[in-house]
Amino acid sequence: MKREITITINDEVHTATVEHRYLLVDFIREIAGATGTHVGCGFEGRCGTCTVVVDGYAVKSCLMLAVQADGAKLLTIEGLARGEELHPLQAAFRDLHGLQCGFCTPGFLMTLYDFLKDPIDSEDAIRHAMSGVLCRCTGYVHIVAAVRQAIAVLAAMTPTERARWFPL
Repeated sequence: MKREITITINDEVHTATVEHRYLLVDFIREIAGATGTHVGCGFEGRCGTCTVVVDGYAVKSCLMLAVQADGAKLLTIEGLARGEELHPLQAAFRDLHGLQCGFCTPGFLMTLYDFLKDPIDSEDAIRHAMSGVLCRCTGYVHIVAAVRQAIAVLAAMTPTERARWFPL
């Protein structure tokens, strides 16, 4: 059975007729063309590389049906920066080597984007927040350091400046 759905991804509206069983990650990659959202574990929700923000909350898009996101607003890795200006979390990952091969990085960034809306600046809290995303290349030390840097940068911003980085 097919159904027409509309999903706003990175402020662009996408309408398509899809099967009820069509996964959100496939809609994002194939219909919206946002290929920065990766599939790593074969649609089992184990690796977290497919994490996106749906109506303000980080979700694993390989575990959600596209029809469940009908009418939703999504943010993917492609929508995190503001033009050429990196999100403070992206800049921290770059500055502190929070990525290695980069395959899992979009999942980490989108998961931690959700965490940074109301962060707790402790290593345990950060590690707990990112526990749903797996990386085979690193011991996570640089990722934790990058998150702590992003927390500090965001804390130094005015509420208006900070709101610019969290549209969802």
